[in-house]
Amino acid sequence: MNVEMVMQELEALGKERTKKIYSSNGAHEPLFGVATGAMKPIFKKTKINQPLAEQLYATGNYDAMYFAGIIADPKAMTEADFDRWMDAAYFYMLSDYVVAVTLAEADIAQEVADKWIASGEELRMSAGWSCYCWLLGNRPDDEFSESKIAGMLEIVKNTIHDSPERTKYAMNNFLYTVAVSYVPLHDKACETARTVGPVEVNKDKAKSKFLHAYENIQKAVDKGQVGFKRKHVRC
Repeated sequence: MNVEMVMQELEALGKERTKKIYSSNGAHEPLFGVATGAMKPIFKKTKINQPLAEQLYATGNYDAMYFAGIIADPKAMTEADFDRWMDAAYFYMLSDYVVAVTLAEADIAQEVADKWIASGEELRMSAGWSCYCWLLGNRPDDEFSESKIAGMLEIVKNTIHDSPERTKYAMNNFLYTVAVSYVPLHDKACETARTVGPVEVNKDKAKSKFLHAYENIQKAVDKGQVGFKRKHVRC
């Protein structure tokens, strides 16, 4: 399949209702509004195809960019490739659910994510923290430096309340993920989440809301989910 054929199939799968939902979350034209599950039949035809992924990502069409993440070959991508993808990720559904997910399957995931976390840019930071969530939720505990993850918990504790909006969401998710999926630091993550307390987001909107990592961790503990790992990062 070539890029034109994939675009035609994606357009045929678009739904106005889905398009409105994506738009309300920050997606802008061009987009078709394709439910992610509906993309699976196209993937069966394309399989993993990095050159096609690059062409689709470059269209700027949200659905095509999302599908590019599904068919990308993360191990064939360099740090420069990931940076280029990140430059084009204009809202969190691309930064956290396309770029960060794809990066999480690359061998260079931690070093790239570390640079993004240190960048001071909202969506890069968000993608960096999100990448660690995908990593911790999938890879064995012994692939991580316990002291490094502990240091990251300290960074969250000291900076989350003053961080940019989307970064707050990703950092909050990091607290939850460490507590649930990284057993060596379960207690420290719980203690950090308790210290952090509720995190306010949407302050500039008419109605702000609060993220409660500690409450969500306790629900996961009650359900016996500590130690949970996903089989796959990408669906």
